[in-house]
Amino acid sequence: MSSPSYTGGCNCGAIRYEALAEPLMAGHCQCRDCQHESGTGHASQIAFPRAAVKLEGKASDWEKRADSGNVVTRAFCPTCGSPVYSLNSGMPQLFFAKAASLDEPARYVPQMAVYTASGFGWDHLDPDLPRFAKMPAMQPPR
Repeated sequence: MSSPSYTGGCNCGAIRYEALAEPLMAGHCQCRDCQHESGTGHASQIAFPRAAVKLEGKASDWEKRADSGNVVTRAFCPTCGSPVYSLNSGMPQLFFAKAASLDEPARYVPQMAVYTASGFGWDHLDPDLPRFAKMPAMQPPR
């Protein structure tokens, strides 16, 4: 049986990734940092085991300490400016791809919304998604 494969990258193609595993989680984040990064009300992300991701190209990184105390590294294409992925020092085993960076974004299926305390009334998310005012306690991936 072949491994699942999720591929994606930036708008100009300078950064590419391939995840050779099923996603471990997918969700929308309404924290202010994700709002700034996305330029809208939330960021949609899909997490893969970091060890299962092949990455090509050099991203520009920007780091900021989150309210959890963890450092979040946001990776953008230095050519086209597209946000592509992020890493979190508190979850070093995960690679968080931006849902819209997937070659097949329809494969993204959100499972939750986090940091809804920072959400805006005009940012309408699926009302059936589980919602968390902040970041819920995460179970480490198996």
